[in-house]
Amino acid sequence: MLAKRIIPCLDVKDGRVVKGVNFVNLRDAGDPVELAALYDREGADEIVFLDISASVEGRATMEAVVRQTAGEISIPFTVGGGISHVDDMKRILRAGADKIGVNTAAVRNPQLIAEGARSFGSQCIVVAIDAKYNEAWGEWEVYTHGGRTPSGIRALAWAKEAEQLGAGEILLTSMNADGTKDGFDLPLTAAVSDAVGIPVIASGGAGKQEHFYDVFTVGKADAGLAATIFHYKEIGIPKLKRDLKRRGVEIR
Repeated sequence: MLAKRIIPCLDVKDGRVVKGVNFVNLRDAGDPVELAALYDREGADEIVFLDISASVEGRATMEAVVRQTAGEISIPFTVGGGISHVDDMKRILRAGADKIGVNTAAVRNPQLIAEGARSFGSQCIVVAIDAKYNEAWGEWEVYTHGGRTPSGIRALAWAKEAEQLGAGEILLTSMNADGTKDGFDLPLTAAVSDAVGIPVIASGGAGKQEHFYDVFTVGKADAGLAATIFHYKEIGIPKLKRDLKRRGVEIR
């Protein structure tokens, strides 16, 4: 069994880290390069940057942030947001990222996953899935465009397809839990973890240490990702890791 990972997530807009609740009401949370370097020192296993700037200027800003960050940290980091072509992947990887996250563009063009895996290896391709419970279906639906657009696609089926196409990891965000700090979406995470054979990173809802224990045991996640609780010093990564180890969770 792979050791579990703790991953801070930095949502980057116009060169700054921001955080909201249920994907809205964004507020400033700091400088991305400084925060990434801090998390590296504190023992984070990886970092995820999600570029939520939609403009061309945002793309250029993010590339500069990636390049600066690569010079400051020693742990792997994933960059997602606005990546819609293999050339985009190449540009971000050359700037220093270790992995690429794709979401909306992959839903629109699933072959992007296969092309990326062929070009750079499956280990570089992380498929991000933003999922929300659909009462009519009795299961979860994939949303695109930063959680704004329902796709009509079932999340479990999409996770399986992404794996078959060559994804190396799933970054699974529960839109119902995002920013609430009430805990990860354990039914969603367990369902996707059972459906695929690749690692699943659980995202959305972390509010206290207990939530990480729950998502690693009940939710069967391979990694726990959070933003608010780390950015605002509500939970320290060293203490979180010590607690998990004490409770028998194999952690890096």
